[in-house]
Amino acid sequence: MCGRTACTLAPDELSRACSYRNRGGRRRQPRWRDGDEDKYRPSYNKSPQTMSPVLLSQRHFDKTAPVDECVLASMRWGLVPSWFKEKDPSKMQYSTTNCRSENMLEKKSYKEPLLKGQRCVILADGFYEWKRLDKVKQPFFIYFPQTLEKIEGQDDPTSSARNKKNSKTACPPVQASPDLTEGEEAAGEWTGWRLLTMAGLFDCWTPPDGGEPLYTYSVITVNASPNLKNIHDRMPAILDGEEEVRRWLDFGEVKSLDALKLLQSKDILTFHPVSSLVNNSRNNSPKCLQPVDLNSKKESKPTGSSKMMKSWLTSSASAKRKQPNTSESQEEQECKGQRKSTGGLQQWLQGANKKPRTN
Repeated sequence: MCGRTACTLAPDELSRACSYRNRGGRRRQPRWRDGDEDKYRPSYNKSPQTMSPVLLSQRHFDKTAPVDECVLASMRWGLVPSWFKEKDPSKMQYSTTNCRSENMLEKKSYKEPLLKGQRCVILADGFYEWKRLDKVKQPFFIYFPQTLEKIEGQDDPTSSARNKKNSKTACPPVQASPDLTEGEEAAGEWTGWRLLTMAGLFDCWTPPDGGEPLYTYSVITVNASPNLKNIHDRMPAILDGEEEVRRWLDFGEVKSLDALKLLQSKDILTFHPVSSLVNNSRNNSPKCLQPVDLNSKKESKPTGSSKMMKSWLTSSASAKRKQPNTSESQEEQECKGQRKSTGGLQQWLQGANKKPRTN
């Protein structure tokens, strides 16, 4: 299953990280749906009922748009069917956080969105899962293996703006890549943290008495892959690569039954154990992602994957993420206004020289 995620990229970084190729092979950078950029809050610990970023076809909002044109939107986690009659969506009597791929056509809540082509891709740095060890449950952070590249012209994470002498601010503005300009054809590819792309279904519910429509989604799950089944017997349906993402979202070209063939258990993810701090959804800090040593129950020594993780956690980038429900210092408020930053996970990626362990 999937009941907790992390998504720490700033809104503009998400747009750059989600660049895609349309049917004609042109690389595009999706825009945010009007008003949705402000609804999104980066978080190290996202739980159901909170707003998360999803990628979907612009045709769902604009009937004149090409069906292969994508848009970013903020949607609430936990699908509320369009036919739900109560005034308060929290009164739903069953959980729609996840939907099992093998049962979607049997349940009205999921069958109708599926047949209408209401498919989306949920975006995250990774997701958390819990494994029972003795009398406790040990959390793990699960994500795509990363390509370790040093991006030319960018600082090493060990010499972040926070640590540089004569630096006036811990969050200097970072310019968007020139080949990833919003609204134009993008010639290059995102070289930062590779986002996890999970298949989902969404629906739009309107309060019976009128009001603003509420867009919500459910994460589709499949049987766990061989390397993850020791942690849990279910996992999100992962879309591996641009082509799978494109086919899942292109409901005009790829019909529902054909799209279901993309929902397979894929043995392509890696993971590491993290602190039980993440157990409480109110905890929203970089420590939620920090690798731990299961033998000592303390932070791992700064070697291998632990060293990579720790390097970006201590960088200025991770300090300037918007964190809801926490008081903001003047420095954080200044950062919030800039809205552009080098991703924390990207900093980890740049400073790494080894791949994280997968077992």
